Amino acid sequence: MKNYSIKDIAEIAGVSVATVSRVINDNGRFSEETRKKVLKVIEETGYKMNYSAKNLRMNKSFTIGILVPDISNYFFSDVVQQLEEILFAKGYSTIICNTSRSSEKELAYLRILEGKGVDGLIVISGAEAFEFDSSGAEKKIPYICIDREPKKKEDTIFISSNHYQGAFESTEELIHQGCQHPVIAMHNQKSTSAKERLNGFKDALKKNNISFNTKQHLLALDIEDSNFEEDLLAFLKKNPNTDGIFSINDLIALELMLRLKKNHIPVPQKIKLIGFDDTAFGKYTTPTLSSVKQNTDLIATHAVESLLELINKKGELGRQIVVPVSLVLRESSKV
Repeated sequence: MKNYSIKDIAEIAGVSVATVSRVINDNGRFSEETRKKVLKVIEETGYKMNYSAKNLRMNKSFTIGILVPDISNYFFSDVVQQLEEILFAKGYSTIICNTSRSSEKELAYLRILEGKGVDGLIVISGAEAFEFDSSGAEKKIPYICIDREPKKKEDTIFISSNHYQGAFESTEELIHQGCQHPVIAMHNQKSTSAKERLNGFKDALKKNNISFNTKQHLLALDIEDSNFEEDLLAFLKKNPNTDGIFSINDLIALELMLRLKKNHIPVPQKIKLIGFDDTAFGKYTTPTLSSVKQNTDLIATHAVESLLELINKKGELGRQIVVPVSLVLRESSKV
C-alpha cells in the first residue's frame, strides 16, 4: 500500500497543502464542501498523519490530564467517563490520575503530567483549595476545577453542581414529609461541596424555624471506621427524636440504611432518608433510596468546552459555572 503524503492528498483533492492542513487541524477558513472532499480523499487513501511531527509543530500533545481523588466513587467515575468520551470525540486522549485523596500523590502526578506536556488539566473535587503553577514547565498549562474551589479564581474556571440547592431541597422534603428533627450525616472532609451541602441543610432548617444545633443536627460518620454503627447508635440514643436524615452522599446513606435495618429501625417509617449522587445501587435497595441527581453530562460538557477555549486562548478566566441538580424521590423518604 502506498504511503501518501499531505502533498498527495492535496493534489488528489484539488486543493492546496495549506487547505488540507486547515481541514485536518479544523482550523481556519474552508467550505463544508471542501472539508468533505478532503476527508473523503483521506479516508479513501488511508492517509495517516504523523502526530509526532504535528505535535512538535503545533506545540501540542493533544492530551489532557484528569486528577480524580477516588475513581471508585460513583460520581467521580461517571464524570471521568463523560470527560473521556467527549475529549476523545474532539481528538484528545486522556491521562487519568487517581490520587487516593493524597496530597503527596497529587503533587507527584502534577509533575508527571507537566513532564508529559499535557495541553490542559481537569481537577475533580478534593478537600483543599487547588493551586497549580506551571510557570516552570515548557508551556503554560490551563486547568479547570470541578467541585474544587481554586485558590486563585482568576487563573481558572470553576464548575460545580448546585450543592446548596440539593441539600436545601432534600431537607425541605424531609420536613414536608413530617420530619421535625432532621439531621445531616456527613464525613469530616472539608471539601467545597460538603460545605455547600451543610449550608443548604442549615438554611432549610432556618426557613422552617428550626435552630441548628451541632449536637442534635450533625451526625459525623466515617464510612471506613469500624465504629460506624456504634457511632450511629450512640447519636440516636442521645437524640431519640431523630426522624429524618439527609446524607451528604449515597455511600453513607446506603450504609445508614443497612445499619438501621440491622437494628430494627425501619426506613422510612421511623427515620426517613435522602442521599446525594443518585448512584445506581439506590434503585435496588429495600426501600429504594431517594437522592439528589447531579447532571454529569452537563458538568463534563462545560468542563471540556471551557478547557479547550483556554487551550486555544479564547476562554474567559475567573468564571464560575453552577449546574442545577434534581431531587429524585423514592421510597426511603415517603410516608
